[in-house]
Amino acid sequence: MAAAPRHPEARYRAATWHRRKRPQQSVGTVTDRLEAILTARGVDPAAMAAPPPEEPVSVLELADRRIPARYRGALADHPQITTWATQIARAGRPGPVGAPGICEGGSLLIVGPTGTGKTHQAYGAIRTLLHRGVRLRWEATASADLHARLRSRTGHDSEHELQTLARCPLLLLDDLGAAKTSEWTEELTYRLINHRYEQLLPTLPITELRTTLGDRVTSRLAEMTERIILTGPDRRREDPA
Repeated sequence: MAAAPRHPEARYRAATWHRRKRPQQSVGTVTDRLEAILTARGVDPAAMAAPPPEEPVSVLELADRRIPARYRGALADHPQITTWATQIARAGRPGPVGAPGICEGGSLLIVGPTGTGKTHQAYGAIRTLLHRGVRLRWEATASADLHARLRSRTGHDSEHELQTLARCPLLLLDDLGAAKTSEWTEELTYRLINHRYEQLLPTLPITELRTTLGDRVTSRLAEMTERIILTGPDRRREDPA
């Protein structure tokens, strides 16, 4: 005699009971099986899981990402600048990994007509220090950009920006005195230079020969910097041929 067909609900309970009784594989077991399959096929499981190694980035490469494209790869070949770089590197205090870091030191005032390579030499000085292993935190700005950066506006802490530049271990200040002046810009420049003068922080101001900076700023620059005068024709107007 044939068995009576089972009720659908009874079949559902039976299937559920079998699933509960079936032993579940742990994540580790599945992983082990996958690794065994990869190994059997000649594939190293560790190599599949490990991320690709990152290429080391040198400090010069990191610096060149911040340096304007025209001056990437700049080399300082002026004897006074290379001598200054040597003195700064020797005066640095050893850091946690032994590399010297800028603390105090002299400054350079790079002066000359337009197009004589002043900015090129200044960025070359920074790259020279990095090449010699100095742990270097630096900032670079042009005078007009400095004023725009520090102009008061909603949601912007211009005083904090000024203090960041004033306390930076090394500051390159391009086209000093070239922007339109006012009482505000003169006071701003004085505060910036005066702080660096008092704290003996290395500074690379770049200016034209006949720039007027005001008595207070000029006096401090005269005492805190070694003056370098670059001469020659305007390189930007030279015939490349």
